[in-house]
Amino acid sequence: MSSAQTIDRYAVMGNPIAHSKSPVIHQLFAEQTQQQLSYEAILVDADHFNQAVTDFAASGGRGLNITVPFKQDAWQLATLRSERAERAGAVNTLSWINAQWQGDNTDGVGLLRDLTQNNNIDIKDKRLLVLGAGGAVRGVLAPLLAEQPESIIIANRTVTKAETLTELFSDSGNVQASSYEDLSGSFDLVINGTAASLQGGLPPVPEHCIALATDCYDMMYAAEPTPFMSWATQLGANKCMDGLGMLVEQAAESFFIWRQVRPDTQPVINAVRDIILSV
Repeated sequence: MSSAQTIDRYAVMGNPIAHSKSPVIHQLFAEQTQQQLSYEAILVDADHFNQAVTDFAASGGRGLNITVPFKQDAWQLATLRSERAERAGAVNTLSWINAQWQGDNTDGVGLLRDLTQNNNIDIKDKRLLVLGAGGAVRGVLAPLLAEQPESIIIANRTVTKAETLTELFSDSGNVQASSYEDLSGSFDLVINGTAASLQGGLPPVPEHCIALATDCYDMMYAAEPTPFMSWATQLGANKCMDGLGMLVEQAAESFFIWRQVRPDTQPVINAVRDIILSV
């Protein structure tokens, strides 16, 4: 049997996709766990997602990571969905099993592992502020609420979007919506779930939200500290973290779903950080 027939094929699909670190991450996982597989990045035209996924399965593909802007499309396409994918309303991990696509969402558990295991952040009984109300935030609310924080305030420019999320997740804990200007007091943990950092911007968060004991987390990452991290550092925040660890941890969960092997993430986080800094 040729090697082409024995190597399982995986990929990440998105648009844009050239920047994706997923191929590097999964290759490092494969080397570490001695798994024989290939993993590539596939650029998909906006209206050709379903066809691209169908073609991938037909060519022998075993699993896909899905990134912007196709996570809702993947949710629709999945024949079976995990409970966390249902709650997230989005799928970032597809597995081809028994001639059908099974969908999961590993973003929330990825964030949680990076916060609690890699950065030793305790969420129980803490006051959380989450910035933004898009798909990235929706995907992480259930895992955060499962840690039993005192409360989660979702702040968004369009308050109705935040209110929609509070209605969806109010059965899981104390979650409330707010405009940025109506925020009061400081928080134990502030999570930036907006894409503002990608444009070099900053959500309009009042400075009083950051105290000396506040930990700050940006779900985005870059070679330099993000604008949100720099802002929080200037205000004297206790700890400022970017989302690279979340990226690697959600990938590790996908890898586990596909291969039933859990890689050691810390050396991979360090290796990817070195790659980003060297570019």
